[in-house]
Amino acid sequence: MIGIDITSIDRIKKMYEKFGIKAYEKFLNTNEIELIKKPETAAGFWAAKEAASKALGTGIGEHCGFHDIKISKGKLGNPKIKYKKEVRKRFGIKKSHLSITHDAGFAIAVVVNVLKKD
Repeated sequence: MIGIDITSIDRIKKMYEKFGIKAYEKFLNTNEIELIKKPETAAGFWAAKEAASKALGTGIGEHCGFHDIKISKGKLGNPKIKYKKEVRKRFGIKKSHLSITHDAGFAIAVVVNVLKKD
């Protein structure tokens, strides 16, 4: 299962300028917010969560919300992604992989879910 999303960095930046930390709290947990040092990172996290929900085939909504997806960084600074246990179980996810890039004012994320064998 693969999902992809592209997000305007400026859109996320303006959202933060208008609503402050509350803007981030709508889609990020406390640990994720602590990782954000610039708008590019926040936009990348937004795109990652959207891509993760699309990899489920649902999008953000009833079956998977922003806070059902957790983003962290590996030892080398690489992005990591994990769904809450209930989501992993419901969709049969064994492992998830995330890649985020930024270019020309956009953040792009791709999520690949490896499914458990039946």
